[in-house]
Amino acid sequence: MLSNSPNGKQRPQIRGKSLFSRYFSRRPASDDSLERQKARARARRFVSYYRPHLPLLLADLLCAMLVAATAVAMPLIANHIVGRLPDLAGSPDAFGKILILGCIMLGVFVLQAFATYFVDYQGHVMGAKIEAQVRRELFEHCQKLSFSFYDRQRTGQLMSRISNDSLWLGELFHHGPEDIAISVLKFGGAMAVLVLIDPVIALLIALLIPLAVAYALYFNGHMNIALRTSKERIGGINERVEDALGGIRVVQSFGNEGEELRRFQVENQRFLDSRKAGYRSEALLWVGMDGFSQLVTIAVIVFGAIRILTADLSTADMLTLLLCVGVLVDPVRRLDNFIRVWQEGYTSFVRAMELLEEEPDIADRPDAKPLGQVLGAIGFNSVSFGYEAGGPLVFEKVSLAIRPGEFVALIGPSGVGKSTLCSLIPRFYDVESGSVTIDGQNVRDVSLASLRLNVGVVQQDVYLFSGTVAENLRYGRPEASDEDIIAAAKAANAHDFIMALPQGYHTDIGQRGVKLSGGQKQRLTIARAFLKNPPVLIFDEATSALDNESERAVQQALLELVKGRTTIVIAHRLSTVRHADRILVLTQDGIVEEGTHDALMAADGIYAGLHGVRASI
Repeated sequence: MLSNSPNGKQRPQIRGKSLFSRYFSRRPASDDSLERQKARARARRFVSYYRPHLPLLLADLLCAMLVAATAVAMPLIANHIVGRLPDLAGSPDAFGKILILGCIMLGVFVLQAFATYFVDYQGHVMGAKIEAQVRRELFEHCQKLSFSFYDRQRTGQLMSRISNDSLWLGELFHHGPEDIAISVLKFGGAMAVLVLIDPVIALLIALLIPLAVAYALYFNGHMNIALRTSKERIGGINERVEDALGGIRVVQSFGNEGEELRRFQVENQRFLDSRKAGYRSEALLWVGMDGFSQLVTIAVIVFGAIRILTADLSTADMLTLLLCVGVLVDPVRRLDNFIRVWQEGYTSFVRAMELLEEEPDIADRPDAKPLGQVLGAIGFNSVSFGYEAGGPLVFEKVSLAIRPGEFVALIGPSGVGKSTLCSLIPRFYDVESGSVTIDGQNVRDVSLASLRLNVGVVQQDVYLFSGTVAENLRYGRPEASDEDIIAAAKAANAHDFIMALPQGYHTDIGQRGVKLSGGQKQRLTIARAFLKNPPVLIFDEATSALDNESERAVQQALLELVKGRTTIVIAHRLSTVRHADRILVLTQDGIVEEGTHDALMAADGIYAGLHGVRASI
């Protein structure tokens, strides 16, 4: 769940419990809260990511079992060799038998090396595949989320979840099963050997284990909080970098490099502080786990020596005990590593799931149908809309009918909702009440894909993608031929300046079209809409950045393009819309005037006043 922090950022909620109790505790269904149900659903989804890779996972676990088995076999072989030394003394084939046992140990080592290689390489490959799958799901899901979601979120935080967080997922999906398998098998095998050789010392070691587990789980909770905070704060750093570098021209034009550095340093310091807290808990955890290993070794040496003096333990058995302690220490160290990877990885997984659990505000209804052949009749039926539920309405009970093929101009003061009204047609937002229809069909009853396929939009905020001119023009119609692209560019008065670029249509225009002027970028977005060739066109301030000559050329192209299709034009330049079939004047009170240019001028109302103001500028 996402919650608002005091500074307005979206921050996941944090709970200070250990991950094991939070995510895997089993309670009666009657006691389950919504959070517990969600946690269990996440746990099931976590396990489900292994399903496509089940053969590789089984092979990885089999090799992990071989690693554990060979590690336990080594002390047993050593015990056999040392225990038989008195019997082999003076035997003519003593050296041969020792060499045979040495070759067996070498074979065990080779098998262990092969299994370790497979676990390390193929296990990481499996983790990387799952990581890529989760990252793809995150990106795909973000593509489906509606405009209202992005109105509330910050791109830097989302980028952090998709890129930074997913890096640790691969490590967790790889190390999780194999570390558990190797640790359990090594620990169980070593303890079995210890019990077989000396139950007293085995019991002593077993008494120390609960202390080590309790110590690890305690710092597990502290690391969870610290790592969660760190991931949020690296998202804050991404936000600052995105803002500063994305607006570098504004930053440098105002000479605000020092101020941006100061803002960056604030976020950087907050991230550093969170990392310090995490490293402190991690260091205490590692010191404790290492101390446990040393404590076990000391206990075996001291009590083993006493047992030898009392003739309860042989020297060969003492050597085997020490070798088994070495095997026993490895699961402890793996537990250290697993806790670190678990905290990093599962914290990242939870953050990823929080994003995937965000339901799109705009989605197809279960019975949504394709829009079908579109004539272009658009209706607004008592439409009310506000950006926030329960908040102020942008407009209320607006009704409007646009005939198929009609060229309608929408004008009015800034902030009255002209762009918002048009955004309801392709369902960038949903109405609060009333309905929007195309050819009599409620846009909420048709599939989004078919709806947006039939509606072309040139938005007020010009956006071009990194790549060439041709790639940007083909964005709405990937199968378009070169001839189609050139025709659309000519219609938007863009062909001449494109041909003047170093490589024409194959010129790279940089991120967001940074290598082009404002007017050139706007003409490319218009050409992109022309190429899509939809039956309904929406031009939102589409000629606002054009010079007079380019505007006249686009107006001529627009007049040709609107024939046979429904067109809505929003413009502050009244010269752009004077040839419209109908002009609508939108104010805070709704649509207050409508008619042709000549009729509205003759009425000497708001439109005539706006026209007079523009003419005097």
